[in-house]
Amino acid sequence: MINKASESPDYLKLFKSGELERRAVKLWNRLAACDICPRRCGINRIGGELGYCKSGQIPVISSYCDHHGEEPVISGRKGSGTVFFGNCNLRCVFCQNFQISQNYQSQQKNEKSIEDLAGFMVSLQEMGCHNINLVSPSHFVPQFMKALLLAIPRGLNIPIVYNTNSYDSVLTLRELRGIISIYMPDLKYADDENAAKYSDAPGYAGHARKAIKEMYNQTGDLEIGRDGVAVKGVLVRHLVLPGDIAGTEECLVWLAEEVSTGIGLSLMSQYHPCNRAFNYPELAKGVEVDRYLKAVKLVKELGFCKAYVQGISSPRVYLPDFNKDKPFDN
Repeated sequence: MINKASESPDYLKLFKSGELERRAVKLWNRLAACDICPRRCGINRIGGELGYCKSGQIPVISSYCDHHGEEPVISGRKGSGTVFFGNCNLRCVFCQNFQISQNYQSQQKNEKSIEDLAGFMVSLQEMGCHNINLVSPSHFVPQFMKALLLAIPRGLNIPIVYNTNSYDSVLTLRELRGIISIYMPDLKYADDENAAKYSDAPGYAGHARKAIKEMYNQTGDLEIGRDGVAVKGVLVRHLVLPGDIAGTEECLVWLAEEVSTGIGLSLMSQYHPCNRAFNYPELAKGVEVDRYLKAVKLVKELGFCKAYVQGISSPRVYLPDFNKDKPFDN
């Protein structure tokens, strides 16, 4: 553990210099022929056109709350200020957040103004949350940036977490340097064929690996403050899937050899069949206990020094219900 005193996020300096506004304008203009994520749909979201993510220029905020169920270094004692964006640039057949990620028509009621988004972030800080946790933000980065410009004069000054599926554009991520303190990317698959079959994500492995390397280049190994809460760095999540569909060993070895064993690593056993997983016999079951325990052993052998693992009984504990104000309250 690296003990770090609390420091003001760099985004405050970028705001003061005008650089934050410059980047926000640049990103917003890209919505006119959208290339924000790797799909590069090229449609005019400012003009109301909808691409793969079914999202225009208005942000979709499905929920915001103080979340106490993230990794301990993210939730801490006071909770992580989660902002759940609706819609998605993936179509994972087993998505646990499918209520908000793939039911696009139902999410129209959750369209909120950029002013609202700014207010939500400030409100979460006022609740005492350790950070602002942007969940599935890849398709709404320009909207977040404009909201940040409004939130800073209202006092926002806590770290921002970018909680992503990693189907991110490196070009977009580069605009977030100095703004995101903690990157929390998934590494879903080692194999592009499985990524295409189960998440409709062409070239996922290559895009995700490039994205994670860019995130690491910006923020480095996971740094943890005196209060036990992360202040900077990368924390990669890997969900172990049945039948080794995720390619767990290849993912972990790549992280150790090509990124760093000093990153945070969250090895997740929480897979639970839901959404359209029952249409795939290989996914219509839980993760094999021996498979997960083998992965835990590999994490130790590879030398990851900031690793978090889940209990085998965890799957149902983490299932959200977005019909509730706090989706993870049982």
